[in-house]
Amino acid sequence: MSYVDPRARQIPGDDTSVPASYFHESEDPNAYAGTEPVSEAAPRGEGGRGRRRAGRGRKPQGGGRAGRNLPAAIAVGLSLGLVVLASLLIQPMALLAVLVAASGIGAWEMARALSTTGANPPLIPLLAGSVLMTGLAWYEGADALVLGLLVTVGAAVLWRLADGVAAVRRDFTPSVLIAVYGPFLLSFAAMLVRMDESDGPLMVICTLVAVVLSDTGGYAAGVFLGKHPMAPKISPKKSWEGFAGSVTAAAIGSSALLFFLLDIGVHWGLLFGAVISVVAVLGDLAESMLKRDLKVKDMSNLLPGHGGLMDRLDSILFAVPTAYLLFSIITPS
Repeated sequence: MSYVDPRARQIPGDDTSVPASYFHESEDPNAYAGTEPVSEAAPRGEGGRGRRRAGRGRKPQGGGRAGRNLPAAIAVGLSLGLVVLASLLIQPMALLAVLVAASGIGAWEMARALSTTGANPPLIPLLAGSVLMTGLAWYEGADALVLGLLVTVGAAVLWRLADGVAAVRRDFTPSVLIAVYGPFLLSFAAMLVRMDESDGPLMVICTLVAVVLSDTGGYAAGVFLGKHPMAPKISPKKSWEGFAGSVTAAAIGSSALLFFLLDIGVHWGLLFGAVISVVAVLGDLAESMLKRDLKVKDMSNLLPGHGGLMDRLDSILFAVPTAYLLFSIITPS
């Protein structure tokens, strides 16, 4: 979810507005709905140098101060959560279809965003590879998943080779990035479900709840306590106080959740929540850095009020493989 801190502060000697809060920010400096790009030569009577103008007599459209439609964002977020929850609790096999769809959409969004750099990653082999990797992870496990990744990258290289060696050199790195950052990482959710027939779905739920607790704890701590920017050049609205709130909330919540749902010791639950929070924050920072490099606000406009699907999966993509590793260590044999 996207939030904007009303208590933004100006760093002396810097024109970057650094809020006290720790949470996601809009990547677009002109993200307010209904605004116009700032002109350095704007007359003083019409906003002056360096000031945004929302338009005379107009209010920002949508529900959020960052140009987000808050009711739509809430509705879409709840709908996505219910789909995943239903697939896990009612028919875990349905999660395979959800993961395949998410991987394919993620590959499409990434290819679309990377095309702004002049790259032209081959979408057809990447989409086919997304299905292949998810299926191999579900039915065969980690070794088969790695093989699926290699096959996907090889197919993308052969597809581009038809356009010449120069096309291969140009599109190799984007193709690898798309294959790994999305289908490969997300496929660990399939292996997490298959790790244990009875508790696998609960492991996925615990992982997702830990990410939600991390985001919520970071938001609350950032609003009330945030003072010190964490990574102003990458994500100006994150603070170290918010980060501490993320880790604390995820650790405490996960300790209770893992104890009551999976009969895992409280000390392991604390470790699980803290580690998941750290990697979730790293995933969010990685997504922010990628979007800043690509100079895009969102990966797509597929989800009203949210942007693209990859904008919502940024923390989860890093959390799922980490959870798979942690559960393989802490679950009773």
